[in-house]
Amino acid sequence: MALAFDEYGRPFIILKEQDQKTRLRGIEAQKANISAGKAVARILRTSLGPKGMDKMLQSPDGDVTITNDGATILEQMDVDNQIAKLMVELSRSQDYEIGDGTTGVVVMAGALLEQAEHLLERGIHPIRIAEGYEMASRIAVEHLEHIAQKFDFGPTNIEPLVQTCMTTLSSKIVNRCKRPLAEISVKAVLSVADLERKDVNLDLIKVEGKVGGKLEDTELIYGITVDKDMSHPQMPKQIQDAKIAILTCPFEPPKPKTKHKVDIDTVEKFQTLRQQEQKYFDDMVQKCKDVGATLVICQWGFDDEANHLLMHRNLPAVRWVGGVELELIAIATGGRIVPRFQELTPEKLGRAGLVREKSFGTTKDKMLYIEHCANSRAVTIFIRGGNKMMIEETKRSIHDALCVARNLIRNNSIVYGGGSAEISCSIAVEAAADKHPGVEQYAIRAFADALDSVPMALAENSGLQPIETLSAVKSQQIKENNPHFGIDCNDVGTNDMREQNVFETLIGKQQQILLATQVVKMILKIDDVISPSDF
Repeated sequence: MALAFDEYGRPFIILKEQDQKTRLRGIEAQKANISAGKAVARILRTSLGPKGMDKMLQSPDGDVTITNDGATILEQMDVDNQIAKLMVELSRSQDYEIGDGTTGVVVMAGALLEQAEHLLERGIHPIRIAEGYEMASRIAVEHLEHIAQKFDFGPTNIEPLVQTCMTTLSSKIVNRCKRPLAEISVKAVLSVADLERKDVNLDLIKVEGKVGGKLEDTELIYGITVDKDMSHPQMPKQIQDAKIAILTCPFEPPKPKTKHKVDIDTVEKFQTLRQQEQKYFDDMVQKCKDVGATLVICQWGFDDEANHLLMHRNLPAVRWVGGVELELIAIATGGRIVPRFQELTPEKLGRAGLVREKSFGTTKDKMLYIEHCANSRAVTIFIRGGNKMMIEETKRSIHDALCVARNLIRNNSIVYGGGSAEISCSIAVEAAADKHPGVEQYAIRAFADALDSVPMALAENSGLQPIETLSAVKSQQIKENNPHFGIDCNDVGTNDMREQNVFETLIGKQQQILLATQVVKMILKIDDVISPSDF
């Protein structure tokens, strides 16, 4: 492309070799699509497993994120290619549905595309490859059901849940504290879980963070934290057996909705106006006192006069609390959000065993802890860390652990990790390929080879010889007919994942295979890439 000017000085653009440019069609389009998908998978491949590397992502405005979470990496990448965007959507789907395995699902899809490329070069039609992959995915999902084991757990026996969450956290930056963080995650999920209905509402778990302290200081609070302090420095910092009035009405005199003007021409009129205003404040505070409230939490602010009056009448107050936090406080304390002072009754007050204000370090940062609530079904995980990036990555890691615990409560079946499930599925799919007489058997064998890419990536990222390690584990599985042998990433000395306590949820692993197959089938069926500029 070049810019030129005609004899009148008017600019025009010369598009070089425009007549030689052709639109991608057929096998060329499919190969271009496969290359785009493989490029995205290659980025995430090195982040897989407990020894996976982290990626540093810089946003256009200079913010830096360090993470090895597949969904976060792809979310923050600026992707233009439409096929690459499909891979981003794939990772996001896994994150929304399961919450874990976002890297593995993209690596799996990349391996399937790589195998499909070899089959296309051998002249096999993409539709036949897609059908073969569909058959193979069904065989793999059924085999996972066959090798899965049930995990029995309860409110008193949380160890199985903790072990599974530890497997998830072992691949994160926070893996040095994986045991305490896994315990916190499991206790938080069990606090809000309905075990009879096998349902967990993660909205009741609030994850907060504050820079300072160390990761080991992260704690679970059976209640709510609010990033506010008491409205007056002389108000009490700790209230036992608090009765909380939760208000969405401001502590100020009502304002007429019409245009108005008040003329004050004498001192007496000003005094009368001031007394009237003070009476309004007095009445509001008295209404709160009459119903028995010992703490007021208000969505709006109030001026110094109201604040001074609240302090003198010994009624602690917190102002400017957000709507979402108000709802969580109401759920936790069993109170009702009151829109008008006239509607305030003793039944609408929330109850908490302890409300305390906590200061952090040498800074003036303060937070309000509302603990031992009447309804402990709302909890807070409060994260500490050396910097903002560490806290953000810990939040993402905790989210994955919470999702894994929730999935186990919904379906308590597990498979063993370390690539053992993929190797076992690969062996089963390979054996099933001989039973299919058509061209699809090539695609089924290719699917088995693609399944091997996950344990191979784990071995590669752990500094082991990938092919040698994979073939040794595979032969061990076949020889002993034991699907629990996987890649010893942490160099413990045994390949048995049951002994290493490396678990993954069955539904998470099944979802990975099904989603990856679904997206690869979609990519294989695209044989023409049309853009608006083509017409």
